[in-house]
Amino acid sequence: MLLASSHVASHAQAPLPMPRNLAATYAKGTRSPSGQPGPNYWQNTADYTIKVNFDPATRLLAGTVHIAYQNNSPDSLRQLWFKLYPNLYQKGAPRSGKFAAEDLSDGVKIEKLSINGQVIDPSQLLIDNTNMAVPLRRAIGAKQKAQVEVTYSYVLNKGSHQRTGEVAPGAAFVAYFFPRIAVYDDIDGWNRVPYTGGPEFYNDFCHFAADITVPRNFLVWATGDLTNADKVLTKKYLTRLRAAEKKDGITSIIDSTEARLHDATAPNAYNTWHFDARDVVDFAFATADHYVWEATSLVVDPATKRRTRVDAVYNPQHDDFEEVAQFGRKTVEAMSYTFPKWPYPYNHETVFDGLDQMEYPMMVNDNPTRTREEGITLTDHEIFHTMFPFYMGINETKYGWMDEGWATIGEWIISPLIQPGLVDDYGMLPYARAAATEDDLPIVTLTTQQTGIPFFLNSYPKPGLGYLYVKDMLGDELFTKALHHYIRTWHGKHPMPYDFFYAMNAGAGQNLDWFWQRWFFDGGYPDMAITSVVRPADKPAQITVTAKGSKPQPVDLTVTFDNDSEEKIHRTIAVWEHGEKSVTVPVRSGRTIKKVTLGSTYTPDSYPADNVWTAPQ
Repeated sequence: MLLASSHVASHAQAPLPMPRNLAATYAKGTRSPSGQPGPNYWQNTADYTIKVNFDPATRLLAGTVHIAYQNNSPDSLRQLWFKLYPNLYQKGAPRSGKFAAEDLSDGVKIEKLSINGQVIDPSQLLIDNTNMAVPLRRAIGAKQKAQVEVTYSYVLNKGSHQRTGEVAPGAAFVAYFFPRIAVYDDIDGWNRVPYTGGPEFYNDFCHFAADITVPRNFLVWATGDLTNADKVLTKKYLTRLRAAEKKDGITSIIDSTEARLHDATAPNAYNTWHFDARDVVDFAFATADHYVWEATSLVVDPATKRRTRVDAVYNPQHDDFEEVAQFGRKTVEAMSYTFPKWPYPYNHETVFDGLDQMEYPMMVNDNPTRTREEGITLTDHEIFHTMFPFYMGINETKYGWMDEGWATIGEWIISPLIQPGLVDDYGMLPYARAAATEDDLPIVTLTTQQTGIPFFLNSYPKPGLGYLYVKDMLGDELFTKALHHYIRTWHGKHPMPYDFFYAMNAGAGQNLDWFWQRWFFDGGYPDMAITSVVRPADKPAQITVTAKGSKPQPVDLTVTFDNDSEEKIHRTIAVWEHGEKSVTVPVRSGRTIKKVTLGSTYTPDSYPADNVWTAPQ
């Protein structure tokens, strides 16, 4: 009964099915059927002060992290759970994929640990791969703060690059490099899901102040603002950086010739780079001593004139990166003004030439690409993740579709803006082939329960298509209004699937549950067919399209006439809202029809043989 009252009524619609552990959040008042956080919503946070030394030659990372942890929950915490993500490379740790034996290590070494002054004997710690649970002598009470100090070290992986590691001698992308307190939330309590290299991450919104010390000639790029650029960069390069922050064009901060001069950093044996990042869920950095650095900036918020700087940092031998700064700039521009039409929320975005295809707050670790088209789609996909999951705090570990699906539709929309005519059909054929087979599960299936084809389909093309179809049905203006309502409501928080569904309903002023149910919860496959083309006397021709499958999709018809002219006909998914099995549409032109073709790039069809009608000879 509670859920039935949650929706904007348009016609009788059964409430979306909900697991009882999620339904319990409504009873507790932490979530609301209106799509708003409930009156009792809470989430924990922390201030991280990180001081690390990283030696690229030995790959040893060592340092300290001080965590001021705020327990905003109503619960008294009798233990703290930590995430030690580098233990993915610990010998014996469970992991997806094959890692070379020489890349495995002893994992994170905890040398000192204290919580509220209580010193924990490191030899007594029970570390279970990427999880570490620490019992407390004195519980952290509701609304209370805890002070945590950790001294630690580990050796960064040289190969088997899984989102982090050495890229090449003199270059590394360093992520997940510090012990952090796991999320404690209103759904699961502690996030105890181990990281095995597959499903991604779930972290709290925190403040990070990081000091990263590296040898002379190594530059550092990281999440957050570089606050001591005048102490670590020599004047020539500092001047260029400051100019790039105010300039629309591409600025070459370090060109390919200068990258070999090793005159960009202060002439100390070691330099400490300080970064400050607020309102983010993670912190990562990259370092190199021979990379080109290009930068540009643009106004992302016309009201405040705030600018975002976009960097491309790369090996000068990789000429495919020469346009990446421009690709990144155009992506940030499109995100700010076209889709999702939300001012880019951070001061910079750095695309680093690495060995993966992975996003972090304000940072991207991207491998070189074979073609310009691949460079465009990779760049805009990873940068789009800034909004989902980072700005929205999504639990990717459980609900990968809530971020990857958005990055996929962002890729589809933005790529042709960068290169007109580019057709990005990512995932269409795999979905058409696998739909309703044993490899196809409902989108809402937990990400942790999927691998291989099901994981790919439910993370990327299927949710991307779902968002695209709703956008098409609502129209750009209303869809943007609904999406912005969701963003404003849940930015800086931890939305779960029903928070998204209900917030979109509220923002659109429509009950969209009929579509959420059929696309995100139900099984089935996409299959439409042209079942008749008739020309009644003195009336326009009529084309009937039948839904043979159960997945609602837009109807796109291309009508070719006897003079080879064409007419395009489009109907949104609204034609299937009430369970219709077929739809008949008129043809505007009165000319004789030679051929009718059903379908488009974004309407995959599991049985396409009946998608073309040809006039009898």
